[in-house]
Amino acid sequence: MKLKKFLLRYYPPGIILEYEQGGELKTKSIDLLDLSPETDPEQLIADIRQSEPLITESRIDQVRLLILRLQEKLAHQEDRRFYLFKALQAHILPLTNVAFNKSGSSFITGSYDRTCKVWDTASGEELLTLEGHRNVVYAIAFNNPYGDKIATGSFDKTCKLWSAETGKCFHTFRGHTAEIVCLAFNPQSTLVATGSMDTTAKLWDIHTGEEVATLTGHSAEIIALSFNTVGDQMVTGSFDHLVFLWDVASGRCIHTLIGHHGEISSVQFNWDCSLIITASMDKSCRLWEAVGGRCVAILTGHEEEVLDVCFDLSGQLIATASADGTARVYSASSHQCLVKLEGHEGEISKICFSPRGTRLLTASADKTARVWDVQAGVCLQVLEGHTDEIFSSAFNYEGDTVITGSKDNTCRIWH
Repeated sequence: MKLKKFLLRYYPPGIILEYEQGGELKTKSIDLLDLSPETDPEQLIADIRQSEPLITESRIDQVRLLILRLQEKLAHQEDRRFYLFKALQAHILPLTNVAFNKSGSSFITGSYDRTCKVWDTASGEELLTLEGHRNVVYAIAFNNPYGDKIATGSFDKTCKLWSAETGKCFHTFRGHTAEIVCLAFNPQSTLVATGSMDTTAKLWDIHTGEEVATLTGHSAEIIALSFNTVGDQMVTGSFDHLVFLWDVASGRCIHTLIGHHGEISSVQFNWDCSLIITASMDKSCRLWEAVGGRCVAILTGHEEEVLDVCFDLSGQLIATASADGTARVYSASSHQCLVKLEGHEGEISKICFSPRGTRLLTASADKTARVWDVQAGVCLQVLEGHTDEIFSSAFNYEGDTVITGSKDNTCRIWH
């Protein structure tokens, strides 16, 4: 094994090693999820050297420099206020979803007008219109971190794969017998997974356009799915109250996560793939071990359905959004509720952490989005101006731009 170069990953903190083995170029990552500005770099280097043979004596100075750069980034205060940059009359009919590419240089909007549009974040200009679906374009995604492809899932029962640069349609994936309502690329960008109202999920090969596997077992609509960060496992959540954990290579179900008493609304892995969080209409979230499929905690406190849930990038915090108009932050290790975010006057349908994990963004039916301080649980800013329910919101990779999508047919860019 020969080390070729280092790559720095800011969110979550880590160092990627590019190395050669048997004439093949490979990568592995050293995850530094617990890194803080107070961490002793010398102790950390000693720990890394013990566990990673590629880090030899001659590379120590380079590693030290990378750790210091990561610490510098972590020490930088996130105290930005967001201002409306542009309100885009994005579509002639309501939007369904919005999503950034990895760098945040462009974003996409899906709509009831049967199209997906690609936008330039810096200028607010429309770059491409992806046309071809015969019904609502509901689920949309970039193949991050690459960002050169876009997948669109539609109520016309198909998923299409597009070039993010030219707008050319590479493939139309046909096989579902009902609406596609969720989709995701695997991290390697070799597969697209689609979840449908027909109770199945399917895996599709990006290069050949062929169906790789049909994942059967749910008895009701699949409305949420997510790959882990390695890409070897996937989780699906359904209206049948169940969550299935799948082995991607074989398409086999490894575990059935049983315990919720209502429809599943959201599912996600943490960064190191050890835990799965699920949200349900039964007003609770459940935390599960990925290895054994055991439920390790039930997160309670919400008075209405939990509509969204997510981990921060380090996997140490969990945020929940509810129809009761509140959001909550829990510790992934102690399972305690750390803060309750109160202020919205309508249900909160979406929640996400900023890349650094110090801010939360919520989207609500009260026509506002809010930015919150995670530690203190206070609202720092209300993003106002939409004239109808906001159902989608996202931070870019640096955490310095926000997009919000609303039922008022507009999309707003906040810098």
